[in-house]
Amino acid sequence: MDPFGRHIDYLRISITDRCNERCLYCMPEGYKGWENRPEHLTAAEIIRIVRVAAGLGFRKFRLTGGEPLVRNDVPEIVRAMTEIPGVECLGLSTNGTRLAALAPPLRAAGLRTVNVSLDALDAGLYRRITGGDVNTVIAGIRAAVAAGFERVKLNCVLMRGVNEAELWPLVLFASEHGVPLRLIELMPLTRTDVLTEKNFLPVGEAMELLRQRDELIPQPDRRLGWGPAKYFQLKHTGALVGFIGALTNLHFCESCNKMRLTADGKIRPCLGDHGEIDLRAALRATDSDDALRELFATALRQKPLEHQFRGAYQPCRPMTAIGG
Repeated sequence: MDPFGRHIDYLRISITDRCNERCLYCMPEGYKGWENRPEHLTAAEIIRIVRVAAGLGFRKFRLTGGEPLVRNDVPEIVRAMTEIPGVECLGLSTNGTRLAALAPPLRAAGLRTVNVSLDALDAGLYRRITGGDVNTVIAGIRAAVAAGFERVKLNCVLMRGVNEAELWPLVLFASEHGVPLRLIELMPLTRTDVLTEKNFLPVGEAMELLRQRDELIPQPDRRLGWGPAKYFQLKHTGALVGFIGALTNLHFCESCNKMRLTADGKIRPCLGDHGEIDLRAALRATDSDDALRELFATALRQKPLEHQFRGAYQPCRPMTAIGG
């Protein structure tokens, strides 16, 4: 339990700050602030931390980045994590560009769920948002569905003046492939101007755009994983759409159950708060896990009641350096 009575049992682990795309909301233009490779946690160090976390009661884990699949040892990390007692569920968040080839070995290694970022289906717009090729992502999504993961979800970040017209095509794509789509409000993790009226598209407005095409039926008891999405079934298309309103939902943090581990070994109790605790120094200083357990306990005590995005939050490290 954290100081506010929330049960924290979910750890999101960034295994690299590097990415093969350049999303508008994640990485500043011209960003070259990559960590030196020796600063990244090794596979063995990640496994050690997971073993300690599982011993402390963490049960749900997700590998993120950057783009986690730019690391060549992800299947080995997955396999080792699934063998740790207490690890009940292991997922991965990816941009999907390398998923077509890696979906089968990841599933065979024990990965259970995959979340894929997909902010547009139009090839030109997708390239404008990410710098990448949407066809590689679509191939990755189809490979993930074929590989038999327990759950594949699509994540779309809402950007006013950019991808409103893509929401309905994304709903139809999600329905066609039998996967849920989650629509996510922008957060000021890399730039503060994402919250201006010109750029910020609230989930409430996205819901109204979809209601022009279909009826949204609330699914208050539908839980897909351990995230904060509120789900609706679209009556005619059958699509399942989740809405994540970190800014407009004033109760967003009340049920938070997660902490993050950055690629350079910092525990971040809250995505929207600059507080971080260095695990890497202790990890490399001793073979004893006692110091790691104490640092986890310190992080838990320091977890704030809510994020700071609605205040005068100023980004310190971009999203690619924090981890998704």
